[in-house]
Order: sequence, then C-alpha cells, then structure tokens
Amino acid sequence: MSEIPAEKTHDQHAVRRQKLAELRAAGVDPFRNEFEATHFSDEAVAAHVEGKDNTVPVAVAGRLVTIRDMGKSQFVKLLDQRGEIQLYARKDVMGDEAYAAFKKIDLGDIIGARGMLFRTKAGEVTVRLEGYALLSKALRPLPEKWHGLADPEQVYRQRYLDLIVNRESRARLLLRSRIVSAIRRFLEERKFVEVETPVLQSVAGGAAAKPFTTHHNALNTDFFLRISLELYLKRMLVAGFDRVFEMGRIFRNEGISRKHNPEFTMLELYQAYSDHRGMMALIRDMLAMICRDVLGTEKVAHPASGQTIDFGGAWREVTYKDLVRAETGDPDWFGRMKAEHADAARKLGLKVEEGWEDFEITNEIFSKRIEPALIQPTFVLNLPKELNPLAKINRKDPSVLDVFELCIGGMEIAPAYSEQNDPDVQREMFERQAGGEPQSIDQDFLLALEHGMPPAGGMGVGIDRLCILLTGAESIRDVILFPQLRPSDAKPAEGA
Repeated sequence: MSEIPAEKTHDQHAVRRQKLAELRAAGVDPFRNEFEATHFSDEAVAAHVEGKDNTVPVAVAGRLVTIRDMGKSQFVKLLDQRGEIQLYARKDVMGDEAYAAFKKIDLGDIIGARGMLFRTKAGEVTVRLEGYALLSKALRPLPEKWHGLADPEQVYRQRYLDLIVNRESRARLLLRSRIVSAIRRFLEERKFVEVETPVLQSVAGGAAAKPFTTHHNALNTDFFLRISLELYLKRMLVAGFDRVFEMGRIFRNEGISRKHNPEFTMLELYQAYSDHRGMMALIRDMLAMICRDVLGTEKVAHPASGQTIDFGGAWREVTYKDLVRAETGDPDWFGRMKAEHADAARKLGLKVEEGWEDFEITNEIFSKRIEPALIQPTFVLNLPKELNPLAKINRKDPSVLDVFELCIGGMEIAPAYSEQNDPDVQREMFERQAGGEPQSIDQDFLLALEHGMPPAGGMGVGIDRLCILLTGAESIRDVILFPQLRPSDAKPAEGA
C-alpha cells in the first residue's frame, strides 16, 4: 500500500493554504458557524419518491470524499455519520459564479448542500445541487481512497482518518455502538437500574490487577483508578437496589496484547436473590438477543480458527478440573505435589516462574493451553477458590467456587459468581489474598456487608472482547476508538 508522497502532501498543504487566504480576502468565511441539515445521507436516499424526481427537497452536510469532474458538471459524494450520498452540480443550474467557486472545493472539505432528489440513469439517488455552503476548509489532504493509511500504527494514531477512508473500520465501530445500546436495552427491560460508581478509589479492590495511581491535591490523598466495578455495585445491593449494572471504564497498569488494553470497558451487573446459574441463563439470553437484533444471525464466523460460532446451539458446561485433567492426561492431577505440577507444565512448553503458588501453575495451563481452544460457547465451572475471594465456596467441594467463566472464541468473555455475602468469610478470604497487607483490603466494603447483603448472582462482561468476537476484529485495538499507544515524536503522516 502507498500514500501520497511527503513532498506532494506538502505541496497540497501549501495550495490549500493559498485557497484559504483567497477565500478570506474575498470576504468568505471558510469556517462557518452552522448549517441546518434536514436529513442524514440514508434518510435522504429513503425520502426519494419513485417516479417523482425533483419533487423532494433536502439539505445534507458532510465531507467531500469523491469528486468526478465532467467539465460543466460534477458528481461528488458526501460522507456523513450514516454513510454517503451523491450530489450533482451543474453550471446551468447553479450559475457561472457559484459553479466556478464550487469547482475550487477540495476533497476533504466539509460542505452543506441543498437541492432536489432524483435518480440517475445508473440508478443512484442523488441530490441535484441548487446551493451549497463551505463549512470547513480541509487544509490537509485525505489519504488516497484505495490505499488508506500505509502505517498500521497510524490507523490508531489518526483514527479519524481511518474512519473517513476505511468503510470496514467505520462499520465495525458503529456496530460496537449498536451492541452497547442493545445490552442496555436488554438489561433495562429486565428491570436492572444503571448506576455510576467512582473512578477514583482509595482502595483498588474487586480484582487482582496492578492499578494506576494519582494524587488529589485538595485532599492531599493518593487515589487509584479503579480496576473493577464490583465492590461499589455490591454496596448498591446492600442499599436495596436488587438489580444494578454499570458499563464503565476500567484501568489496569499491565501489559498490552491482542486482548488487552490498559483502559477498557467492562459491564458488571448484580441481581439479588439469584446465583451463578441465574447468570448463565442471563448471559445466554443477552447474547442471543444481540445476535438476533443487531447481527441478524446466531452464527458468527471466527476467522482465527476457521470455525463458525453457533450462539443458538448447545452451550457446553464443563468443570475447570475436568478440563485440566484432560489437557494434562492425568486423572490424579489435583492430588499431586507442586513440584510435579511444575515439571508437567514445563513439559507442555510453559514457563513456570519462581515463587508461583501451586494453583498459579495449574491456571497457567488453563489460560495458555485450554482457554485458547474453547471456540464454541463454553461455561467453565467451579474454579479453584484461590482465584477469587469474592465468590461463594462450593458446599460439596470446598476447594472450588460457585462460579463460571464463559469462554468463546478462545477468550474469557464473562466470569460470573454466586456472590459471597457472609462478612466473616469475606474478611478471611480478603486477608488470605492480601498476604499480610491489610491496607489493600476495602474495610468500608466489609462494613457494608455487616449490614446485610442479599444473596446474589454477579457477572462481568468484557465489552471490548465481546466486540472482537461479534465483529470479527483481529485485535482489541480495532474495536476501541482511540487505543493506548506509545507517544510518537514523528512528523504527522499525510492527512494529519
């Protein structure tokens, strides 16, 4: 792929600057305050009445992305939030002066246009231009339409350009918006209340993750950017809000990968008088609704594996221990010593860090060897109790929890728990996890539990990962508008 050469970009910038100066000298404001559009592009196309060309007036606004000059006429295309619409400019309709000015407009300029709708001989609904206004002069050119941005990093650094020239990116990120709206609608129809909880927290709780820290000057206090939504939402259960959810930004000062970004979106929801089994039914219904209402199908391609994920089929249920036994080929795995586990993990090609606990070695096998192979919807049940201090311990097997991880497409999409509501057990589990660092325990949350929290099911859904899955994206960067990148001191690429 190629882009406009740097020297050509520089020339175009100079030419556009000269045009800007000429417009201002002529008393034309090249950066107008407003324009009253009557239709988005798709609405204008839908407004056309067959057999009644030039009877429906519209006003549209957007960015010029295509220009076909035919001498005394031009076909141009305008891009707005909803798509593209064609405009037809004719000298004998607009007049000599207006048409001459219109021909000086560049690709990338933002204009408002008024005219009547008609259908061309090629069958395309088009606006026959009667008048226009230059709303914003683009001083730098767009990337070449058929080549886009050659530097993959530039796609993310200048996402605004990517969205202008790349229909696939535009469609994917609009689809994300529809997915998020559908989730909200689904939960509200089931009487969940959306709430907002603090981003700045004095204790980074609810997950095992490294937080970002910041300082509040007026309070002279350090705070953490939240790593989870959980503990404040459970306070809402204590407060008598039986069904609550939050769609919030989470911040973790950890690695970046195809599935990880330091800032990401998490849905967390809690339902009183339910449990992890209730959450299983809820997530199945939610994903089925999204597939049906947003995608229009329950079968989604998974390019990495070549499989088609069937959300309408049977969802597998299997225990964590059974998966580990099958992967290691050892039916007595959970009766063996740590050293044996470490040796077996290394034979599977995995790196075992010094100082790892026994459960961490086993979980490395799960996360590196088992989870990536779970393509079809799979509920992994009864995880070891060491992995989460906030869930109910299973009554039949106290070594595991009443939880599941929903894995689809080789990723964890949604963990869910029967929530721990015994304040004494919760304190004990927190202290075990804290390892002698009581300052990392949220004492106010424990105080809240002592006032009584109803039994509940809770669940988290990684919105970015869900969007990777449902849009066929390759990376989390492709479903986040502006992902985190290293700062760049490089000069702007063409179109910057």
